[in-house]
Amino acid sequence: MPLQSESEACAGAVSPLTRPQLAEARRMRAAEMFERGCTQPEVARAVGVCLESVRRWRRVWEQEGTAALRRRPAGGRPPKLDDAQAAAVRQALEQGAQAHGFEADLWTLERVGVVVERVSGVTLARASVWRLLTGRPAGVESAAAPASGRRRGRV
Repeated sequence: MPLQSESEACAGAVSPLTRPQLAEARRMRAAEMFERGCTQPEVARAVGVCLESVRRWRRVWEQEGTAALRRRPAGGRPPKLDDAQAAAVRQALEQGAQAHGFEADLWTLERVGVVVERVSGVTLARASVWRLLTGRPAGVESAAAPASGRRRGRV
């Protein structure tokens, strides 16, 4: 198979794989190579990982099969907001802080938390509010991050 240039590879409609997807693809390729009888050092070189990882994968593959090398769903507590609630909160935040009764059009974690509770009925801790904002809409800022149009040092 001929190698593609970077521009040709990027021009395709296929989106790039995430890190977990790449890791799973490596493990699946290793499983295929195990089935063909390749040695562990050959697999390590071909897949681009250390020999210890290949040994661990081989042990799992021998005991539980290829399916055991697939990604597992993320564990942990489910999110407090479902996708529809998170979308409603983001839409509310895009209206600006003044639209929700705040004097200044400035978002703080506390203010966002108040809006989350009004819109969804769910109370979030400050850390959870921050996690919700990691993909925040344009215009939403923390008190520590001034808007681009505001001059520092002026009162």
